[in-house]
Amino acid sequence: MLVSEHALSLRQACRTARLARSAYYARPRPREDSPVIAAIEGYVHDNPRHGFDKLYPAVRGPGLGKCRLYRVYKALRLNIKRRGKRRLPERVKAPLVIPERPNEVWSADFMSDALWSGRRFRTFNVIDDYNREALRIEIDTSLPARRVVRALDELVEIRGQPLALRMDNGPELISDELEKWARRLGIERRFIQPGKPMQNGLIERFNRTYREEVLDCYVFETLGEVRRMTADWIPRYNEIRPHEAPGDLAPRQYLMAQSR
Repeated sequence: MLVSEHALSLRQACRTARLARSAYYARPRPREDSPVIAAIEGYVHDNPRHGFDKLYPAVRGPGLGKCRLYRVYKALRLNIKRRGKRRLPERVKAPLVIPERPNEVWSADFMSDALWSGRRFRTFNVIDDYNREALRIEIDTSLPARRVVRALDELVEIRGQPLALRMDNGPELISDELEKWARRLGIERRFIQPGKPMQNGLIERFNRTYREEVLDCYVFETLGEVRRMTADWIPRYNEIRPHEAPGDLAPRQYLMAQSR
């Protein structure tokens, strides 16, 4: 470029660019990196969570210097930082106390299953802790935080809002969207300790019943079938099926008995 645009000789252009003329005439040699790639991929296959600082001492050797290894490591896009888990604030264990009236505490949790084709889907379940009534089961292949907030908004519009919502530390439940929703309505969020599902034992027991009587009881080919069978089961669960804890009464029967 310097030679053609500024009418310089090759000697002058190389001197200006601080480039040796031998480098100008030299042809780039093709790089044979297949042994390096094989060495890196072999190590990563056995140690998928190790970074370059662990890989280099184990793989280095003749022809496998640090600069060459790192160049190929970056070319394979193995140096991209992996997203870590979101750090949770300290959760305090709270006793599982049965509320004294409806809409005092709701419990929420997720479940997952698969259609006959193998396609995965999730359910978002909400119950009232007072009488174990099933309030909502939202079903779809994906249930992000925004969808959860929308389902809860619709439930609050129909049922009224609770004083508190008990849940685990799933990413949708600790999201900013749900935090803003709870703050807007003045609803307390009660998080259980990580790895302690029985601190949310009422919804866990409900999940077991729902799985035994619906998800594991039928073979589903479409989400529509899951939704129809669930919608048919919820009234039977709430109005007919007896529960041991409320004196062998269905949730609605127990609610009516307590209101007398």
